[in-house]
Amino acid sequence: MQRIDVTRDDGTWAGLSLDVRDRHQPDLCVHTAGPRLLVSQLSRPVLLAVVEEPLQGVHFRRADGYRSFVPPLRADTARALSGSPERWAHRFARYLSDSPGSPLHEGRWLLTCESPILHGRHPTTSHAEHWSSMLVEGDPDGYIDWYLHSHSWEVLPLRPMPGPGDSRVKAYRKQAREGTLPPVLLWWVSGLDCHLILDGHARLAAAIAESVEPPLLQVHRTAARDDLAAGIEDAVGAYESALARFAGLRAFHGPTVPDGAATTGPQFARQLRDLHTARQPTWSWPLPGGEDQWWRIAHEVTVGNAWPPA
Repeated sequence: MQRIDVTRDDGTWAGLSLDVRDRHQPDLCVHTAGPRLLVSQLSRPVLLAVVEEPLQGVHFRRADGYRSFVPPLRADTARALSGSPERWAHRFARYLSDSPGSPLHEGRWLLTCESPILHGRHPTTSHAEHWSSMLVEGDPDGYIDWYLHSHSWEVLPLRPMPGPGDSRVKAYRKQAREGTLPPVLLWWVSGLDCHLILDGHARLAAAIAESVEPPLLQVHRTAARDDLAAGIEDAVGAYESALARFAGLRAFHGPTVPDGAATTGPQFARQLRDLHTARQPTWSWPLPGGEDQWWRIAHEVTVGNAWPPA
């Protein structure tokens, strides 16, 4: 896997581009069977979901199959890497690439500390209130409401959230107060219109308990190599055409007309950045056996209970 650091316009670090090859289907995989979804990890059911027509939301049922591919993070490591999302990103990229159970597959990905979730808190709302509201409720089943929470980018735990008295949460609460809490790792899944917690359930619980903003790293698909090359070619063509128009105006009206660089340059830079970083839809794979297999798995996961709701 090739890693390339991505920077903002001012040169500061914004994320890590991951170019993955020769991994045709991930260990943590989204399967589809009509309007039904199954997230599985190493063939274990993790999450069952049914899209409610007409696209108003998703009923979900969490199974007990998810296991984090990130090893326990030591306190001395957290102190050494605190305040450096770039160094954390390189460490998590190694786990995403090398550990079984990861969602990475062939293509281009972005691992970034910039997430729309970070910009949704009202100034009068505490961090605890905001992050509690961002968690999708339901254990083991619940509902992701696309009507009321469209593009609010909620967070769906893949395991039950531990309480503030949990031993791991207590340990992380101390790190949250010290400012050394390791990032929570999220995966954007477009078919659910929310983020799944890949690692850091206890860390997020600790941040909520201490009412501090949790550090985040979010991974999502970006444009494929061929699409990226075509997009760059189009952006370069548009940039050159715009400069040519300004040059024609200057030739006709004189040097009082600007050369266009101040206008078209930043726009060109934004287009290139967006091509490298913008979210792309999550890939899914047809579920072998289709809807019949999905229902068999649902029956096993729910032990015959009435789910999904009629």
